[in-house]
Amino acid sequence: MFPCGPGSPGGDRMAGAGTEEPAPLGEPAAAAGPLPAPLSAPPPPGADAAPPPLSPSRSPRSVRSPSPPSPAARAGEPWLAGAPKSPVAPAPGKPRSPLSPPRRRSGPDCGAGAGPGGPGARLFGWLRERSLGRGLFVDPARDNFRTMTSLYGSIHPADSVYLSTRTHGAVFNLEYSPDGSVLTVACEQTEVLLFDPISSKHIKTLSEAHEDCVNNIRFLDNRLFATCSDDTTIALWDLRKLNNKVCTLHGHTSWVKNIEYDTNTRLLVTSGFDGNVIIWDTNRCTEDGCPHKKFFHTRFLMRMRLTPDCSKMLISTSSGYLLILHDLDLTKSLEVGSYPILRARRTTSSSGVSPRNSLEVLTPKVPGERDRGNCITSLQLHPKGWATLLRCSSNTDDQEWTCVYEFQEGAPVRPVSPRCSLRLTHYIEEANVGRGYIKELCFSPDGRMVSSPHGYGIRLLGFDKQCSELIDCLPKEASPLRVIRSLYSHNDVVLTTKFSPTHCQIASGCLSGRVSLYQPKF
Repeated sequence: MFPCGPGSPGGDRMAGAGTEEPAPLGEPAAAAGPLPAPLSAPPPPGADAAPPPLSPSRSPRSVRSPSPPSPAARAGEPWLAGAPKSPVAPAPGKPRSPLSPPRRRSGPDCGAGAGPGGPGARLFGWLRERSLGRGLFVDPARDNFRTMTSLYGSIHPADSVYLSTRTHGAVFNLEYSPDGSVLTVACEQTEVLLFDPISSKHIKTLSEAHEDCVNNIRFLDNRLFATCSDDTTIALWDLRKLNNKVCTLHGHTSWVKNIEYDTNTRLLVTSGFDGNVIIWDTNRCTEDGCPHKKFFHTRFLMRMRLTPDCSKMLISTSSGYLLILHDLDLTKSLEVGSYPILRARRTTSSSGVSPRNSLEVLTPKVPGERDRGNCITSLQLHPKGWATLLRCSSNTDDQEWTCVYEFQEGAPVRPVSPRCSLRLTHYIEEANVGRGYIKELCFSPDGRMVSSPHGYGIRLLGFDKQCSELIDCLPKEASPLRVIRSLYSHNDVVLTTKFSPTHCQIASGCLSGRVSLYQPKF
C-alpha cells in the first residue's frame, strides 16, 4: 500500500523485490508462454466501466479438485440437522398408488449404496455440506448474502461519499470494527482517523498516534484495536478512552506491516520487514506492554495472515515464495533463517502424520510469468478459509495480477513435500498504475466477491456472473475472474479497499488521502 523499499519517506516499499532465490526442491517450473499485452490505463474518474481484462494465452494446468455436490441435487433433498427419519411404509395389503412418487427421506439417507445417485452418495453430500459450514440449518443467512450481492452490483460511482481526510497524507489501510459501527483510517502522516460509516461523520483524530506512517489497523473486539507503524512499534487503543494509548509494544527492529489476532488464545501476532513474526500475550497486558516472543523468522517477508480458524499461517515474500505453516501452534517458536532449513522441516513423522507447525514452501503459479519471478505484495484469506487471495507483481514491475488459490487438504502426497495445498482457480490482470505501491484488496464478508484497487478506482470481481460461492463454481482449470462493477471516483491511485462486515458498503482510500464510501441509493 505504500512505496516499496527502504529509503522512501513514509513508504512501504517491497524490500528485497527483485532478489531471486533457487526454487524449493520438488517445485515444478512454470510453463513458458507468451506474455499477454498489458492492460490499458483505466478510464478517467467518473467512468462506470472498466476495460475488459486480457486473458493469458493459456490457462495454467493444475490438479483437479473433487467436484462439490450438484446444487440441483441439494435443492431437491430436504436435509435436516437431526437424525434421519424412516420412510413411511404403505399399510399391509394396500399397494402404493402408481401416480404417487415414492416418498423420500427427510434427512440424510444412511443406507448403504453405491453410484452417483445412491443413498451413500446422498449421505456423503449431506456430510460434506455440514463440514463446509453450509446447508439450511448451518448457514440460514445464505439467501441474505445473495440479496446483498445484488445490491453491490447496483452501486454507481455517483453514489460515493467522500470523507475529509486529504490533509493527512496517503491512506494505507482501512478497517471496520466487527459490528460495523466504526471505520478506522491508517494515514501516512502518523495519524489514525475514526469515522461513523453510516452517517459519514468524523468521530476522532488520533494525532501523533505513531512517530512514523501508520501501516495497518486490526480490531481485537468491538472496542479494542491495534495499530502498527514504520516506527517499529505496535499500539493498543480502546474506543472508550481514545485520549491515551492502552500501551505501546516494542520488539520489532524494522517497519511493522501486519497485525493478526487469534481470538481463541487472545494472542496478537505481528510481522515486519525485519523478517520476524512476533507473538504478544494480551492476556497479561499492562501499561508497560505485553510479554512477547519471536515465533518465526524468514527473509524478504512481506505479509502474514492467519486462517479464520487459526489452523494455518500464511507468509508471503518479495522473492515470490509463499510459506504455509500447517496445524499451527503459536506456543512453539520456529526461529528459522534460511530456505534449506525450511525445506528440511517439510517432512512427515514415522507415522505418516505431519507434526504441528509443519511448513510448506510454494511458488504460486501466476499467469503470464515466464520465470515466475514475482513479488507477492498483498495476501488475504477467504472468510470461510476455503482459499487465499494474492496480489502479485512481476519481477520487472510491468504487470500485476490478482489470483485466487483454493486450499486442497486432500491433495496426494508428493515425494518431497507432504502437501501441495494450493491450486490456482481464478485470476485477472490489473492495471499497472502507481508502480511500486502496494495495493491491498479484500474478500466480501460472505466470500462471494473481491474488491480490488484498479487505477483511480476499484473493481468488484466475482467467480462467475452470478457471484456464486467459490465451492459452487470451481473450474477444472484456472479461469478469469468476472468484473461485476467498476467504480472510479478518486483523483489518484487507490491503495486500499474494504467491505463493511455488517452493511452494504465499501470503502476505498487513495494516495492523495481521500476516502470514498460506496453504497446503493434506496
